[in-house]
Amino acid sequence: MTTSHASSSSADARPEQTALISQRKTDHINLCASGEVEFRGKGTLLDDLQLIHDALPDRHVDEVDLRTPLLGKVLKAPIVISAMTGGTDEAQDINRDLARVAEQLGLGFGLGSQRAMWLRPETARTFVVRDVAPTALVLGNIGLVQARDMTTAQVRSLVDGVGADALCVHLNPAMELIQPGGDRDFRSGLDTLRRLHAELGVPIVVKETGCGLSRRVGQSVRAVGIDAVDVSGAGGTSWVGVETRRAEKDERALGEELWDWGIPTAASVAMLADLGLQIVATGGLRTGTDVAHAVALGARAGGLAAPVLRAYKAGGYDGTVRYLEQVITAVRAITFLAGCRTAAELAKAPRVLGSRLRAFLEAVGAPESRR
Repeated sequence: MTTSHASSSSADARPEQTALISQRKTDHINLCASGEVEFRGKGTLLDDLQLIHDALPDRHVDEVDLRTPLLGKVLKAPIVISAMTGGTDEAQDINRDLARVAEQLGLGFGLGSQRAMWLRPETARTFVVRDVAPTALVLGNIGLVQARDMTTAQVRSLVDGVGADALCVHLNPAMELIQPGGDRDFRSGLDTLRRLHAELGVPIVVKETGCGLSRRVGQSVRAVGIDAVDVSGAGGTSWVGVETRRAEKDERALGEELWDWGIPTAASVAMLADLGLQIVATGGLRTGTDVAHAVALGARAGGLAAPVLRAYKAGGYDGTVRYLEQVITAVRAITFLAGCRTAAELAKAPRVLGSRLRAFLEAVGAPESRR
């Protein structure tokens, strides 16, 4: 297995580096749960779509089928509990409980970045959830820059270590520019994705972290053979904002300026909808309506992170189950009221796009703009 850069080793991790990663993970959990790092002046645009009501659905609501194929498994509803955390004792509790929720409800579950697991093998336990989620779709996670500097065999060890069904490779250049000690060299990214797709042996999901994926990026990913993305668009948690809260001086000033940088989630989904990709729509989804609208725009499933974390903080395991059951009920109701038998049919349901969303699609020449 090859890589274009010198490969890293977990033995190279300095004690101060691992301590910084651990503190960063704790900060991320607390900031995301607080709600103080949302986008300030930019929304998801998921409300810039209206599905047309069907007053004569001619079926029982229980006949609505929400089952959704995604990355080789079938979810009971088009919902993924999106990547959040790992690497600390608190993260271990969160990961295991949320994975159990995913198993109970038949949803997907995403792990946070496994960089900590690579640098500190003793933290691997904080990412292990297969024993509590034996059949759930589990998504591993590593940053593109870290994957570039690892051999494919090393990346595969992270996948195997948690029994992941697929690996999210996250792109986060805006976040890194603000993060204290963050990465600045993003070269060879596409070559790394090409290598992993050819050699890893499990599906790759190209994932942003709160700034969205453009149509050009979607086309580039598709061209190397990858067929799954997580848009993680603008409008929910600003990860630039998260790092701004942790930064000082010049980096903090830049973070304040770039806090609202990114492509709204709905626009990112719609830009990529015709490219033959399995799309997970994350970034500001909070309700079943948001999930249904994302699916109507072309997503295979909607991902929720911050609202799940808040439900967990407020009500523990049972509170999280109640929240997600409400989301599922709303997705079912909207599918039914739009005259659809399955969630997938929402993508072909009659709808009206607002001017803000349509403007994004016209700007990139997406087919939806000509409907």
